[in-house]
Amino acid sequence: MKKLLYILLIAVGFACESTINPTLEDAERILVIDAWVNQKMERQEIRITRSQSYFDNSKPSKVSGAIVTVEDLNNGAVYTFQEGTDSYFWEPNGTPFGETGHQYRLTVTTNGETFEATSTLGRQVAVDTIMFHHEDKNLLVREAHYEAEFFATDPTGLGDAYWIKTWKNDQYLGKPGEINIAVDGGFTASQAVDGQVFIQPIRRDLINPLDKVPGKQNEFLPPYVPGDKVYVEVHTIDQQAFDFLWAVYYHTNHPGGLTELFTIPLANAPTNIKNTQGNSTTKFAGFFNVAAVGAKEQVLTQEIANQAQQK
Repeated sequence: MKKLLYILLIAVGFACESTINPTLEDAERILVIDAWVNQKMERQEIRITRSQSYFDNSKPSKVSGAIVTVEDLNNGAVYTFQEGTDSYFWEPNGTPFGETGHQYRLTVTTNGETFEATSTLGRQVAVDTIMFHHEDKNLLVREAHYEAEFFATDPTGLGDAYWIKTWKNDQYLGKPGEINIAVDGGFTASQAVDGQVFIQPIRRDLINPLDKVPGKQNEFLPPYVPGDKVYVEVHTIDQQAFDFLWAVYYHTNHPGGLTELFTIPLANAPTNIKNTQGNSTTKFAGFFNVAAVGAKEQVLTQEIANQAQQK
């Protein structure tokens, strides 16, 4: 993590800032289908909304009256999502969604048009353990502190992809720069990392938050202190979902300047959703994925903190 911290420090040190007041035309509102379904024993939600203007920070309103189903293409089972206040939902009722290795088809019918996407439920990866490391102060975190690290092993066989999600004290680390994705045990599919424990940047560097000290430009709070809790989930995703998340990460994190002229709008990030009417002019975005989930939680107790200091 130290290497990443120094890179961040250099980037911050050379950053410059100016205020502009651009006049932007209202962009065309596009249909957005946000369908990330998983096997956790909790309500599964699919959100169908329309995009908003750039400066509109309000919560997007749900597109009402849609018919939403997910079909198991291996055994014919159909999961019907009911319309709720903010989304369309399905309740597990004692049985988790789906089966490993099965392919699923999302169907959304709204305003006379039908949208479809498919996804395969991957193999669950267990989070074996979470540990904490005691670190001396450095140029960014100017006091002794603790960093978390989880351990999970990619199953043998090329091409398994994952989205690692982390919560600190029940707060999701959801900044664009905190998107943590992997293929096999690393950043790209490779025999070298297939079937191996996830590499360090994935299992450690990207699960430790860097929040600025209030009023300090280049100084950050300790990632964890005694009493803090870390919770990690490993979601299986397919290659298309990996490409989608990488595009989201890239378009929300790359620097400005002349390169902005040649970047692809975020609305054009890859999607696996298709309109069944080939001649339709309706614009849409979003993604469908079904996931198995492995998870573990660990509190940094004073006893664990003391043990970390002795290593």
